Amino acid sequence: MLKEFKEFAMKGNLVDMAVGFVMGGAFATVVTAFIQGVFLPALSPVLGGLDFGSWKYVMTPEVLGPDGAVVTQEVAIKIGEFISATISFIIVAFVMFLIIKGMNNMKKKEEEAPAEPPAPPRQEVLLEEIRNLLAKQS
Repeated sequence: MLKEFKEFAMKGNLVDMAVGFVMGGAFATVVTAFIQGVFLPALSPVLGGLDFGSWKYVMTPEVLGPDGAVVTQEVAIKIGEFISATISFIIVAFVMFLIIKGMNNMKKKEEEAPAEPPAPPRQEVLLEEIRNLLAKQS
């Protein structure tokens, strides 16, 4: 059973898939940081100072005690975070689309590359040899 598991875990496709998941997760983290730290702040002045990150709909406001400590947390729908996540998703999906499209184009080029002509059937080779031997004898 241990041997079977080792063979399963070490298959090329499984290892490639694991590497793909790790790289995809890292890429998504980079894109999220870019969206929240660069793209949305740069977009804010263009949109008249709107800050998507702070957009939220407060359903129940935060309640503070007499000492200023939070007694009850606010309940809010964070629309800005959703918009940010949606933009990140679109960018990641588009980049994945471009990568897969490029890979498919490379595969098509490999398939279109001229292959060696198929070897003639064994019967034809034997018949040609017999013909050549008969031609030499006469």
